[in-house]
Amino acid sequence: MNMTHPSLRKAFLLATTAAALTLATGCHKKASGIDPNSLGPAPAASAPAPTATLTADPSAIDLGGSVVLNWRTTNASAVTIEGIGPVNVNGTQTVSPSNSTNFHLIAKGDGGTTEANVRVTVRVPVAPVASTTAGAGDMGSDAAFHAAVQDVFFDYDSYDLRPDAQTNAAQASAYLVAHPNIKIIIGGYCDSRGSAEYNLALGENRANAAKTALVNAGVAPGRIRVVSYGKEKQFCTEENESCWQENRRAQFSLDR
Repeated sequence: MNMTHPSLRKAFLLATTAAALTLATGCHKKASGIDPNSLGPAPAASAPAPTATLTADPSAIDLGGSVVLNWRTTNASAVTIEGIGPVNVNGTQTVSPSNSTNFHLIAKGDGGTTEANVRVTVRVPVAPVASTTAGAGDMGSDAAFHAAVQDVFFDYDSYDLRPDAQTNAAQASAYLVAHPNIKIIIGGYCDSRGSAEYNLALGENRANAAKTALVNAGVAPGRIRVVSYGKEKQFCTEENESCWQENRRAQFSLDR
């Protein structure tokens, strides 16, 4: 049939165009979503920042005296104290500065670096004044000393004073304040578990913890010496908790 009529020709062109558009739309590939793998690995969680505290007991001493530095950190892998060097992440150390000193601690970890400071004041000693306190010149007997000044005991792998240890330290302080001519040695002991090096440090921390309790109660720090025996000297050699507890102590002895 001859499509010469204008309206027929127009209708034919419209139908042809619509069919072509339908085929083009139907053959178009659906767009895919974003591939999660193309975004790369998820960012790692940031490590917690380290924290640090540094204290000194006492914070003021006479020239020639000693002070116990005590530090605690968290989230730290390396700790240094200027003038001392690298130290354990937690610990204590006895120092005898010859002049007033600012002790500066730097704790580093995966989460960054933090610092802590404490100042120790060194006083020029004054001439001693004769004491009129009753018993000032009395050294006391060995029996009286050991009855009043009893050892303090610690939990496993700890140098924190337990309530019973705090009671013993308070009783010992009262006796020593009343007898100011007495000087003592505090020995730090550990049970047989762990390395010799680790236990020497733990024994020193225990002796220093006991010394700090006495000093805070009024005993002059110059009257106290500390020594660590670690696990080298055992009060009991059986391998059980009762025996281990006997060995975890700070022992008070007369320093003659």
